[in-house]
Amino acid sequence: MPKSRLRDLGIALGQLPAGPLNAITDVAGVTVGFSTIIRDQPHVARSGVTAIWPSPDVFHELLPAGFHSFNGNGEMTGTIWLAEQGLIASPICITNTHAVGVVRDAIVQLAARRKIEMAWHLPVTAETWDGWLSDAEHFPVSAADAIAALEDAKGGAVPEGNVGGGTGMVCHEFKGGTGTASRRVPDGWTVGALVQANYGLRNMLRCGHAPVGLEIPDDVVAVPERLKKPKTDQGSIIVVLATDAPLIPIQCQR
Repeated sequence: MPKSRLRDLGIALGQLPAGPLNAITDVAGVTVGFSTIIRDQPHVARSGVTAIWPSPDVFHELLPAGFHSFNGNGEMTGTIWLAEQGLIASPICITNTHAVGVVRDAIVQLAARRKIEMAWHLPVTAETWDGWLSDAEHFPVSAADAIAALEDAKGGAVPEGNVGGGTGMVCHEFKGGTGTASRRVPDGWTVGALVQANYGLRNMLRCGHAPVGLEIPDDVVAVPERLKKPKTDQGSIIVVLATDAPLIPIQCQR
């Protein structure tokens, strides 16, 4: 089935105009790469890695950065270094919960392979869980997958849906995944976002002001997961924001 973005259907959310691609790559210098794992043997795997480069030369020219957790316990490596230094010194990766360590180490391996002259590396890798659609305990994601995503990074249009770390996601009891957007603010700066969405009950889904989830009840589109066990409103979303606005680290954090 062909994929459509909301604006392709004539639905524009928010009051600010989108960038040319309506993607995080509308921020100059930002590139995104993916490694997608889809197989049924020897174990079911719907997983992968998403890599975001804040700039092509981020290993050498560190950029202001911050982080914030709304709530919950989503894992993200490198946050102590971000809090201490307020600088991002490597690409950022997103994957599944059980692969955070492998993917984090792969960033360090890539830096070593490229002979980056830095005393140590404390990269940022974040996660959401894909254990409903993927046999996570057989650890399908390898360091090679992560490095492939990092080396695949490019500008331009960003694939969405079942790609990279978003491959095994479930959002509002529909298929979740990877999404991206951008907005131009009145001063001329661009803000871009990339998300890995894996959260929420059906009845909480809204599109703008429309209660879409309430209009698509279970008897219209079944929820297989709920047939197996009752589901509570839990899950997670990772959001990576980028901007060309001249912010200092504390402003990034805010």
